[in-house]
Amino acid sequence: MPHNHHAHGDHHHAPTAFARAFAIGILLNISFVIVEAFYGWRINSLALLADAGHNLSDVAGLVLAWVATIAAQRRPDRRHTYGWQRASILAALANALLLLIAMGSLLWEAIARLHTPTPIEGGVVMAVAAFGVLVNGITAMLFMSDQKSDINIRGAYLHMAADALVSLGVVAAGALYLWTGWAWLDPLTSIVIGIVIVVSTFGLFRQSLHLAFDGVPDSIDLATVETWLGARPGVSGVHDLHIWGTSTTDIALTAHLVMPNGHPGDAFFNHVADDLHTKFGITHPTIQIEIERQSHNCEAP
Repeated sequence: MPHNHHAHGDHHHAPTAFARAFAIGILLNISFVIVEAFYGWRINSLALLADAGHNLSDVAGLVLAWVATIAAQRRPDRRHTYGWQRASILAALANALLLLIAMGSLLWEAIARLHTPTPIEGGVVMAVAAFGVLVNGITAMLFMSDQKSDINIRGAYLHMAADALVSLGVVAAGALYLWTGWAWLDPLTSIVIGIVIVVSTFGLFRQSLHLAFDGVPDSIDLATVETWLGARPGVSGVHDLHIWGTSTTDIALTAHLVMPNGHPGDAFFNHVADDLHTKFGITHPTIQIEIERQSHNCEAP
């Protein structure tokens, strides 16, 4: 008869310190939207008004990522046995989509403006954009430390860093416009920046979509894990191996190990769980032992 054993390592959830980062980021960005919309309306600048609308999507992106980190920390219950961990994956995906849509609309508007360049009040635009660099730069810095280990945080970080870059481009375009009087500089700068951001965001979109469909996380090579499990003492075969992300920071594994010499005991499972955690970052392994190979409908590749 098969024997099941389940163990977990320590789960890494987004630290509660991020609550402060999200709160500060949201407040700063709402302030910037109000300032930008006011000056855009005052000097009749469509560019500033459009950017204020775009920055409002950033506030939505930050709220989304924050809600997801809170949801991911909810304890599992009888209806959601993994808790709400997947919220962080879905938020990263939604954040990437929001950013791609926002950049798409920015590129569309910039191309239209390239055909009919309009004069801008360079000084005011530069001042407002410089404030934007400051706000978005500070917000991005709040998420910088953990953006490599958690793609939900990376989504928030990329959103803010992208906007800091847009604002920096607007400052540069405003300065060049004051110097040269070339009205086409503003839309051309927007096009270049938009393309750079779309290229950098596509990686986040691909990675989060992959995880949303239970893909093996990028940090793990399935063949390496399979070989490692097969090399454990007493193991003659490995099958039905599945590895997926339950959240942007937690990884689950299920596997059947064929062990003809009989059940290995709890010490074996504890060592395997600890090693899977330290070597591969797998936090939630479930191992099934079979004395002889069972036939199953569910076959892993």
